[in-house]
Amino acid sequence: MVAAILLSALAMSAIVGVRYLLASGGFALATRIRQPGLYRGLERQMRREIGWSLASALIYGVPAGVVAWGWQERGWTRIYSDVGDFPLWWLPLSVLLYLAAHDTWFYWTHRWMHRPRLFRVAHAVHHASRPPTAWAAMSFHPWEAVTGAVVIPALVFLIPIHVGALGCVLTIMTIMGVSNHMGWEMFPRWMVRGPMGGWLITATHHQRHHDQYNCNYGLYFRVWDRVCGTDKGLGDFRRVGDFRELGEFKKMDA
Repeated sequence: MVAAILLSALAMSAIVGVRYLLASGGFALATRIRQPGLYRGLERQMRREIGWSLASALIYGVPAGVVAWGWQERGWTRIYSDVGDFPLWWLPLSVLLYLAAHDTWFYWTHRWMHRPRLFRVAHAVHHASRPPTAWAAMSFHPWEAVTGAVVIPALVFLIPIHVGALGCVLTIMTIMGVSNHMGWEMFPRWMVRGPMGGWLITATHHQRHHDQYNCNYGLYFRVWDRVCGTDKGLGDFRRVGDFRELGEFKKMDA
């Protein structure tokens, strides 16, 4: 049993790692095509981002592998494969619930990571990407990677979800995580600056977090930022050479 669980964890780590390389690599290629020269001079930073991200993938794979084994071999989770087990309206609702729960967890752990001591110990790894690139979405210190790795595996024990809907959640998580760090906005202006953009997070919103540090902590939605008064609106994108260096941790208060 132990060997089977270890193999499952290694397999999931490999899947997460390949997913990261494909997604971040795809968005990095899109950046090269749409924004030529944007990442020029950041080769060393991007190699560091890839290294931290692959280490994070290994960490993410451990709880995912345990859960995958428990689902298949013991039926531990509330993941179901027969679409008829729940009403059809539950499919989109379960996706929304997972995104809302994940966003809540991310917002509060992210704010926590911005406490000065925790920032220095862990979260500074992520913010060492100045400016962030498409490779930075999973560039975390191992302690921070642990906080991100447990949330979805925990939710599958609490909220029923079809295996296909879970795949949808993971796809959205990957796309949002990578696209929010690209350094340019891929979504149209009418969406970003219209009513929809008032509630959804895109790269333009997350850019301000990387500029100012003490705002815009959410992952998918701006709800918690608005409720807690930490939403400082949309950021702007500057050339790499003009990216403003912030003082040592002076804006990292929660």
